[in-house]
Amino acid sequence: MRQGRRAPVSGPHAGTVLVVDDSRAQRQLICASLRKWGYNALEAGSGAEALALFQQHGADLILSDWMMPGMTGIELCRAIRGLGRQEYVYFILFTARADKAAVAEGLEVGADDFLSKPVDPGELRARIKAGERLLQMERELRAKNVLLTETLVELRGLYDSLDRDLIEARALQQSLLRERQRQYPTGRINMLLRPSGHIGGDMVGCFDIDDRHIGLYGFDVSGHGVASALLTARLAGLLSGASAEQNIAIGIGDDGPRPRPPAQVAEVMNRLLLSEIQTERYATLCYAHIDRLNGSVRMVQAGHPYPVVQHGDGRVTHLGQGGLPIGLLADACYDDFQAQLRPGDRLFMISDGITECPNAQGEELGQMGLQMILSRLAGLRGPAMMEALIWELARWAGHDDFTDDISCAVFEFDG
Repeated sequence: MRQGRRAPVSGPHAGTVLVVDDSRAQRQLICASLRKWGYNALEAGSGAEALALFQQHGADLILSDWMMPGMTGIELCRAIRGLGRQEYVYFILFTARADKAAVAEGLEVGADDFLSKPVDPGELRARIKAGERLLQMERELRAKNVLLTETLVELRGLYDSLDRDLIEARALQQSLLRERQRQYPTGRINMLLRPSGHIGGDMVGCFDIDDRHIGLYGFDVSGHGVASALLTARLAGLLSGASAEQNIAIGIGDDGPRPRPPAQVAEVMNRLLLSEIQTERYATLCYAHIDRLNGSVRMVQAGHPYPVVQHGDGRVTHLGQGGLPIGLLADACYDDFQAQLRPGDRLFMISDGITECPNAQGEELGQMGLQMILSRLAGLRGPAMMEALIWELARWAGHDDFTDDISCAVFEFDG
């Protein structure tokens, strides 16, 4: 945004007064006083002449007699206001009429002040000074409005540019989740990622480790906005399936790739976040490597909501013991735990945007609310189940404009 700009003040030269009176002597007397006080005085003998003179030269103030042949002072005032000029003109009427109805009529058409005839020079000068003060305030206000309008136009341009950038950033972030469904002979993976704004701090993903093991993860970076999204992309790169050599969850042995213990994965990510990335933000993590042939699961939970196993009969079991988030303590320790999936079971990794989703009364869904939703969705599989999960959350919240990012990764084991 440009600094120090001042909007120009347009319009006629300050201090120009147009005197309108059918009495030549009266005009000349007033104009003489005006020129003595340092004003540029113009004079007209009728309303029609004054209107033409005003359209040609303009004026800051108009002093007009009320009763004139042809166009009266009231009609002249109405005509001046009807021109719709940007610059305000201060209009004073000379009148011998003192009744309230006459004053009300003058105010209604746009007159600013009134002077009784015969005009007293001292009172005339005081009324003109008052009009000048009002005109000065009007000019300053108009100048500020011009500057404000220009500033708003610039801000709108910056906002539109930022909005376009954020929309592109959202598309790039969504592209990190290349596959939302993956099918195996013994099961399938489904993933859901829905930021609450343009971009978010949640991420889910999966990758193949070897011929029988797959990695499945979900993490949530603290905060929202660009900084969280950048850290999300950085952490997602540590678990990328594109290159086993760069994936911290995959070890390379003499016999090829092999899964690293999930607790070790959390420790490595914690160390990298504190030593190399060096940010004030932290992340919660849930990571599992799954034997997709026999359904055995080895997991770590680092501050992320409890992973859930929904059994084939619809029952729900919560796993894990909590654990410390990633990026808070340099000497944080993490523990593995194991689970065994049976045919028909499925493993859920969900973000706190689901468990902490509030309803209209501010009550959070919680683990029990999630368990009730999963029980209702027990008969659904794949993308249909994910769509139904969003629908159930929207029904709980009363709307689908969620206050936090929503993410979920599910492995369904067929056996």
